Amino acid sequence: MTKLIIQIPCYNEGTTLPVTLSALPRKLAGVDIIEWLVIDDGSEDDTQEVARKAGVDHVVRLPRHQGLARAFLAGLDTSLQAGADVIVNTDADNQYCADDIPKLIEPILCGEAEIVVGTRPINHIRHFSPLKRLLQRVGSRATRAISQTDVEDAPSGFRAFSRDAAMKLHVFNEYTYTIETIIQAGQKGMAITSVPVRTNEDLRPSRLVKNLPGYLQRQLLTMVRIFMTYKPFRFFATAGLIVFTAGFLISVRFLYFYIAGNGAGHIQSLILSALLMGTGFFLAIVGLIADLISVNRQLLEILDWRTQKIEESLSRKKASAPAEPSEHG
Repeated sequence: MTKLIIQIPCYNEGTTLPVTLSALPRKLAGVDIIEWLVIDDGSEDDTQEVARKAGVDHVVRLPRHQGLARAFLAGLDTSLQAGADVIVNTDADNQYCADDIPKLIEPILCGEAEIVVGTRPINHIRHFSPLKRLLQRVGSRATRAISQTDVEDAPSGFRAFSRDAAMKLHVFNEYTYTIETIIQAGQKGMAITSVPVRTNEDLRPSRLVKNLPGYLQRQLLTMVRIFMTYKPFRFFATAGLIVFTAGFLISVRFLYFYIAGNGAGHIQSLILSALLMGTGFFLAIVGLIADLISVNRQLLEILDWRTQKIEESLSRKKASAPAEPSEHG
């Protein structure tokens, strides 16, 4: 029996949520049970009441506004506890066409993918400016290079996850989960693919992209931080090599002047060279230590996943075991 849970992170979405919920399916081919989950991220309006009146099966309310990434993770945890085999994440502003959910979950049901990302028709979304379209393409290309995946629309929040994939994901960034989960999936060797999806008319301005420069800055910082987290040695060793090489070239320059008899006037170059080469060596050592910490974190994540699988297996065995006959003295 296959159970699908559609989760919707919400923050002050009392106006748009009914439109989104009205489009969600209750029956799909290949799925036996469909349930809806709303994560109320500390909303100050009537989001929670609207969700309950609309017949949402699960409503999780965070005590304060914690951001999209935390709401997304809370949804995954709740979906797993509710026994979901497949989890679909969509936005509360009805940006994505709910009729494309079957297309989104099909690769998971067929065993071809663990994570599926909906690719929006970026060039045909009218409320996207030319600059935003360009940034979306550049950001997706950079994410593909870092993650070594072929996801076409990295910032898309319309996604499907298998149960195993949801157990393995850990999001460290508080701003958004979209890019980090793709990079993490690529680094962990998960099967991830994209499918084309449609979008609806814009109901409200994006809250995540309040201004493009700020959004671009935060996404770049996110990529750098994630690269440091998952490829620490490469990150620090590359930086160390650049600094060390600069120091080495300066020392070669000093030797040239020294051999030519003008070394006395270039002592400051020798000092700068020593500082840069020392810094480069230090960065390489930091990279080694960070790499060891990264390996330890990966082992802990694997242990966490295995623990969840064992607990799940024991729970199923306990539920399926016949009841012991009662004894009467």
